[in-house]
Amino acid sequence: MPDSLVGGIVFSIAPTILVGLIFWFAMRAIFRADKNERTAYATIEAEERAKAEAEEARPAA
Repeated sequence: MPDSLVGGIVFSIAPTILVGLIFWFAMRAIFRADKNERTAYATIEAEERAKAEAEEARPAA
């Protein structure tokens, strides 16, 4: 344990900051993954809708 006041402050606040940064990076990764997944899903959904509309527009043989 540090004996100086500044050392004690740093020693006591550093774990909180470290845990906060780890949490921030984890949440950032989760939100980015969710955003990318939603974008990919929207692209696939648009392609499927276009296929369905093309099949409906095609006359029956």
